[in-house]
Amino acid sequence: MKKIFISLLIFLLIAMSAGFFGYQKLKAFQQETIKAQPDQLLFVERGTTGKKLAELFEQEKLIENAQFLPYLLKLQPEFNKIKAGVYSLNGIETVQELLILLNSGKEAQFNVKFIEGKTFKEWRKNLENAPHLTQTLKDKSDQEIFNLLNIPRLVKNIEEYKNLDGWLYPDTYNYTPNSTDLELLQRAVERLKKALDKAWNERDDNLPLANPHEMLVLASIVEKETGITAERAKVASVFINRLNAKMKLQTDPTVIYGMGENYQGNIRKKDLETPTAYNTYVIDGLPPTPIAMVSESALQAVAHPEKTDFYYFVADGSGGHKFTRNLNEHNKAVQDYLRWYRNQKNGK
Repeated sequence: MKKIFISLLIFLLIAMSAGFFGYQKLKAFQQETIKAQPDQLLFVERGTTGKKLAELFEQEKLIENAQFLPYLLKLQPEFNKIKAGVYSLNGIETVQELLILLNSGKEAQFNVKFIEGKTFKEWRKNLENAPHLTQTLKDKSDQEIFNLLNIPRLVKNIEEYKNLDGWLYPDTYNYTPNSTDLELLQRAVERLKKALDKAWNERDDNLPLANPHEMLVLASIVEKETGITAERAKVASVFINRLNAKMKLQTDPTVIYGMGENYQGNIRKKDLETPTAYNTYVIDGLPPTPIAMVSESALQAVAHPEKTDFYYFVADGSGGHKFTRNLNEHNKAVQDYLRWYRNQKNGK
C-alpha cells in the first residue's frame, strides 16, 4: 500500500511539473514577438479554428512555430472569440496583442478624400485608386452610377442631365477593406441629402429659388467662385440680387463647365457668346444642374445670403473679391484688378 501511495505521489508530482512546464511554455508563447511589417494586413475568414489560425500565423510568417496557439486558446477562452475581418498589424508586437486585436473586431481602416469644388470625374480617379476598396463601378457610366445611387432629381429633362456633380458630400470617408465603391458613394449621397434638406428647410424667406435642386445649383456656383468661407454669403447675395432683378448671372465657372473638354484654361469672347445649357452669359436664370461638389458652407451661404445691394464682383488681387453696386463701379474695379495684374506680371 505504501508503495502504491509513493508511486501515485510521484505520478502527481510529475503531472504537476509537466503541467507547470506546459503553462510556462504557453505564457512564454503568449509574449512571443511576432514579425509583422508596418503595413501588413491579416485576413481572417469566418469560422477560423485555433488550428487554422496557427497555420495562418505561420503562413504569414508572423511566427515560426505556432503549435501552442490552439492550447493557449483553450486555456484562455477570452482569446478564443476570434472575429472574421481584415486587420492592420501596424504597432502589434506580441502574440497576445495580436489575439486581443482579433477578438476586438477592430478591422483596418482606410480612407479616401473627396474635395469640394471638384467634379465627379475628378472624384472618380480618387475612388478607383483607393486601397483595398472593392471596385464594382469601373465598367459603369456616370449615368448608370446615377441610377444605382437612386438620386432624386428635380430637373425637367432628367434623361439629358443625369450627372453626379453636386450630389455627393465632400469629406474624408473611412472604410474597412472589402467595402465597395458603391457603398462609399451611397454614404456621400445620404450626407449631401441631409445637408441640403437642412439648408432648404432653414433658408431665409423670399429667396428666388423654387426647390432644393435650385439651391444646390446656386451653391455649386458659389463654391466655384470663391474658396474664402467668410466671403461666400456675400457672393451668394450678388447672385440672389441678380435672380430677383431678372439679370443674367454671367458667371465664368458655368461657362467653363459647359465648354467641357474644349476649355483650355482661357475663356475668349467667343466662348461667352457660344450658347450652351450652362452659359449664363446667354441663358436666363440658373443652369440645369450643379457644376461641382458643394461644401456645407456654400449651401449655408445660399440659404442665408447677406443682405446687400451688390450686383457685381471681381477679383481684388489678394485672393478675395471687390463687390460693387452698379456697372460703372464694376468697370472701375475691373480696371483696378487689371492694373494690379499687369504690375504683378512685370514684377512691379
